[in-house]
Amino acid sequence: MALTAVTGTAGASVHVPSPTPTPTVTATPVGPGCASIKQNLPGIADKGLGTALSQIPELSILSQAVKTAGLQKKLNSAAHLTLFAPNNHAFQAIPVKTRDKLMANKQELTKVLSYHAIQGRMTPAELKNATLKTLQGGDLTVKGSPAKLTVNDAKVVCGNVQTRNATIYIIDKVLMPH
Repeated sequence: MALTAVTGTAGASVHVPSPTPTPTVTATPVGPGCASIKQNLPGIADKGLGTALSQIPELSILSQAVKTAGLQKKLNSAAHLTLFAPNNHAFQAIPVKTRDKLMANKQELTKVLSYHAIQGRMTPAELKNATLKTLQGGDLTVKGSPAKLTVNDAKVVCGNVQTRNATIYIIDKVLMPH
């Protein structure tokens, strides 16, 4: 819902609900790559999603892509999102010419980034063997156990990372909409 206006839908009137407060229940991040971001987690729990991305070094390319697409404020003010966040290695795996072309095309970049987000804050248990509708309109297939999830063909490196208004699952590939 929050990205509808950003994608340029003509005449769309979008109400972006106020961000939800930090959850009172402390969620524990899960996945093999959580140790490398552990030191960043306490500083992002009270931040909006767009700001939180910029504070996790492993997500610096994604953070730049969000800024380039003009989505940082929308992600900070959106309520109840789950983001499958490609790490830097995922972006670096894309051939340089392809990546540069994507980063230069704001409309296509917004489409790709919106394909990584779903409405609602999902726990690892809720994601297990789920088919999810993205904000872009496509579907994502999640398989595996809560500690070993895959999203389409990407592995969750670290999931259940909490921000003020979203849950982040760091993945090892950039997902491309069909």
